[in-house]
Amino acid sequence: MSDRVSDYAYELPAGLIAQHPAARRDDSRLLVIPRSGALEHRGIPDLLDLLEPGDLLVVNESRVLPARLLGRKTTGAQAEILLLSPTQPDRDPWVWEALVRPGRKLRPGAVVVVSDDLRIEILEVVPSGNRIVRLQTDLSVEEAMDRYGSMPLPPYIERAADAADRERYQTVYARESGSVAAPTAGLHFTGELLDKLEQRGIERAAVTLHVGIGTFRPVEVDDPVEHHMHRERYHVPDAVVEAIERTRARSGRVWAVGTTAVRTLEAAADPDGAVRPGWGDTDLFIRPPYDYRVVDGLLTNFHLPRSTLIMLVAALAGYDRTMDAYAEAVRERYRFYSYGDAMAVMPAPR
Repeated sequence: MSDRVSDYAYELPAGLIAQHPAARRDDSRLLVIPRSGALEHRGIPDLLDLLEPGDLLVVNESRVLPARLLGRKTTGAQAEILLLSPTQPDRDPWVWEALVRPGRKLRPGAVVVVSDDLRIEILEVVPSGNRIVRLQTDLSVEEAMDRYGSMPLPPYIERAADAADRERYQTVYARESGSVAAPTAGLHFTGELLDKLEQRGIERAAVTLHVGIGTFRPVEVDDPVEHHMHRERYHVPDAVVEAIERTRARSGRVWAVGTTAVRTLEAAADPDGAVRPGWGDTDLFIRPPYDYRVVDGLLTNFHLPRSTLIMLVAALAGYDRTMDAYAEAVRERYRFYSYGDAMAVMPAPR
């Protein structure tokens, strides 16, 4: 059975939640899920053997913003602002939707002083409980974040972000700023590994989906039909559509690096599998028995129990195979979540 959210629960010892990245990006372990047969325990460098010449690797080049700002209220009490997204970027780039802490004390009119040249005013409370805030500064928003912000590490990483996270909680190919969480499957790639894949005849193309805070929100219902997905903005360049068409013409396979690349490609696809270029918004909820239109193979990290992301994996790998793989990863003490190890869901045999 896989028609209830509770079907996707599993027990995870707290000690398996990675609190720091591996010494090297490509040092992580890789659990390989073939469509049939035994699971395989490999390493990230083995992607050179698992992908074949003619395959296409689609990555998400969204860049994580150092969007967590710490300051003090005018009373002297500490406060935290996590900038989520600009509300009207073309008209007023200093007005953002944000999470704030402590929420009860930061009402409209309150001001958080981050530094001598950066103050944040609370403008309004929105129905979700988030705030609309204005950055009061002569700096650009990006300059303000670069100077005073820290990386918004997920809540299960129980430490403050440090200088190393500026590099390691970011993919080596990140270009388009806008995410408040990393597309973590891509954290395993080094420039050297990407070069070797290219030399082996594996093409790479990049989409953009800015990851929102909704990626960490739990599913609070047991019937997945009742769960409302958060919307995310994505972009599929013409070059990606052309790369997919070339790949299909040569009987290659389309690999998505991470669930965000999956959602982008599948959301942009027509019922016949043709991918449309351009910008779009998606609240696509991929779960069994979803029929994939574009993606053949998937590289992804391990996801939280009862999450929409583990359901997405199950829709490609199969429910039983997915849950068996998670149980095996726990037994073999893989490292879980954003800074953890990875799994590869192999394409169906041709």
